[in-house]
Amino acid sequence: MPVLTSPRTVPTSSGAHAKGLIRHALDTPLASLYLVLTTTGLLTGLGVIMVLSASSVYAEVVYSDPYYYAKRQMVFLAIGLGLTWILARLSPRTLRSICWPAMVGTIILLVLTFTPLGVTVNGNRNWVQFGFAWTRLQPSEFAKLTILLWGADQLTRKEKLLGRPKELVPYLAFAGMIVGLVLLQGDVGTAIVLALMISLVLFLAGAPLRLLLGGAGVAGVLIAGMTVFSPNRMNRIVGFLHPTTDTQGINDQPIRAIFALASGGWWGVGLGNSRQKWGMLVEAHSDYVLAVIGEELGLVGTIVVIGLFAVLVATAFRIAARSDDSFCRHVSAGIGAWFLIQAALNMAVVLRLLPVVGVTLPFVSYGGSSMLATMAAVGLLVSCARQEPAARKVLARRRSATEARVTAVVDGRG
Repeated sequence: MPVLTSPRTVPTSSGAHAKGLIRHALDTPLASLYLVLTTTGLLTGLGVIMVLSASSVYAEVVYSDPYYYAKRQMVFLAIGLGLTWILARLSPRTLRSICWPAMVGTIILLVLTFTPLGVTVNGNRNWVQFGFAWTRLQPSEFAKLTILLWGADQLTRKEKLLGRPKELVPYLAFAGMIVGLVLLQGDVGTAIVLALMISLVLFLAGAPLRLLLGGAGVAGVLIAGMTVFSPNRMNRIVGFLHPTTDTQGINDQPIRAIFALASGGWWGVGLGNSRQKWGMLVEAHSDYVLAVIGEELGLVGTIVVIGLFAVLVATAFRIAARSDDSFCRHVSAGIGAWFLIQAALNMAVVLRLLPVVGVTLPFVSYGGSSMLATMAAVGLLVSCARQEPAARKVLARRRSATEARVTAVVDGRG
C-alpha cells in the first residue's frame, strides 16, 4: 500500500519574509498616516538636536546662551504642532473654504516686505517684522504652502478642463504673481523652489506639456536675469565652476561643508564634536546643517536623513495615488513635490553639486517661518491621509465605537 506522507514544507528566505511583513504593513488602512507622523517626528526631533549642536558655539559668542537657537526652534516647533493638530482635523471642504483668504493674506504679507515693515537679511528683503524680533516672519515660506493649497482648489475645480491652456490662465497668473514678488525680494532660491513645485504639480495633474515648457521658459528667463544682474549670485556660479579659487571668500562655506562631510567618515566624530561649527561654517545651523550631520553622525547618519525624506515624499505621493478626493490628491502631490525639491536642492548645495541657492532643509534647519509652514503642510498631509477610502472607514468605525461607549457611560450614570 502506498505510504501517505505529509507535503514537504519549502522554507522561505528571511528576505522574502521581511518583504511580506513590509507589504502587509503597507496594506493596512492607516499605514500612510503612521508613516507621515513617524518620519516627521524623527526629522523634527533630529532637527532640534542638530540645531542645538550646530548653533551652540555661535549662540554662546553672540548671545551668551548656547541654547538660544535651540529654544527658539522648540517654541516654533510647539506652535507648528498646534497647527498640525488643527489642520489634520479639518475636512477637505473646510480646507477649500480657506484657500482664497490664505492667498490674499500671503500676497499682502509679500507686499509688506517692500514697506517700512520689511527687513533686509543677507541682501534679500524677504522678511516682515511687526514690533520685536519674535514677530519677524518670512512670507515666502508661507507662499509655498498657500500656492499648493490654493492651487489644489483651482485644479480640482477645473480637473476635466486641464487640457485647455486657457482654463489654467488664472492659476498661472496668481502663481506667477507669487513667484514674481519673491523674485523682487531678491530670494532666488525660494523662487526656484516655487517654480519647480508649480511645474511638477501641473505635470502630475496632467496639464499640457507645451504650457509647462512655456511657463518654465518664462520663469527661467526671470531667474536668469536676476542672477546675471546680481554680482553676488554671479560670484556663486563662478565659484562653483572654479572650486579651487577664492577659498577664503565665495568658496569658503562650500569647502568647509565638504571638509565636514569628509571628516565624519562612516560613523562621525560624535554628536556635539563638530569642528567646523567653531566659527568656520557660519550657516551651520541653517543652510548647512546637513554638513554638521555628516561630520557628527557620519555617512550612516546622512543616509538615514536622506532615507527619512525619501519615505516622507514617497508617502505623500502614495496618499495622492490612493485618494478618491481630487482636492486631497492635488494637495498631497503638491506637498510631496515641495519636500522633494527643497530637500534635494539643499542636499545638492551641501554636496557641492549645485551653486549656493540659499534654501533650508525642511524640518531640520533652523528657521521659525520654515518650521511653521512645513508643520502646517504636515497637518494637510495627515488630513488627506485620513481621507483615504480604507482609512476613512476605519476611523468612522472608531468614532462610532467611541460614541457608543460614551453613550453607554452616560446612560449608566443616569
